[in-house]
Amino acid sequence: MDTTGKVALVTGAALRVGREIAVALAECGMHIAVHYRSSAGPALDTVDRIRKLGVEAESIQADLDELRHVEQLIESVRERWGRLDVLVNSAAIFPRTPWDEIDETVWEQTLRTNLKAPFFTAWHGASLMRENGGGKIIFIADWAGFRPYKNYLPYVISKGGVITMTKAMAKELAPDIAVNAIAPGPVMLPSDFSDEDANKIVDETLLKRLGSPQDIAQSVVYLVAMTDFVTGHVMVVDGGRLIGK
Repeated sequence: MDTTGKVALVTGAALRVGREIAVALAECGMHIAVHYRSSAGPALDTVDRIRKLGVEAESIQADLDELRHVEQLIESVRERWGRLDVLVNSAAIFPRTPWDEIDETVWEQTLRTNLKAPFFTAWHGASLMRENGGGKIIFIADWAGFRPYKNYLPYVISKGGVITMTKAMAKELAPDIAVNAIAPGPVMLPSDFSDEDANKIVDETLLKRLGSPQDIAQSVVYLVAMTDFVTGHVMVVDGGRLIGK
């Protein structure tokens, strides 16, 4: 894809990995819709950082758990730019949920935010993409969707769903919209992980280091700007953690 002057929407773009994805796409010459739910200040900081690169950016608030907000988000992109070329579904939650603490509330919240919201964002976004000939959708999955770990059961189920959703949606939207996913490995560890936990993960990762948000962002750039012949693929970006110990 020739990215210059095209429009990308990145959900959860105010912070962490989402922010780095948004900036990386802006560096490719794309205008960026910076979605956020509650981090208004960081979203404005992201917008300012992107505008300094010489492209356009707007922050757009939406609670993606609410379908009417999803529709409004896509409509805001339409009103601002009249097109959507790339959608990166990065927004997610990561609740630690040991077996005995799982209840209906955490189950529904996790699946609503991590699976239902990105599905309907893509469903509405695809319509806008098709008005200008197509585009690309990228989901952020997780290597744990292939190899689940303990104490995050609703989360890993939601990410397993994202992996299946990627492949199924690629079939539904071909040939004019490519749909892929990135499955990060150990990139940003949970805040409750100790140094011992982190060292153990590094030891079990083939490249013997943690990844960075930039590693994920550059993988998104590859799928957006460097190839137009990949769809239905889940790119594992984990330093070899999936096949490690």
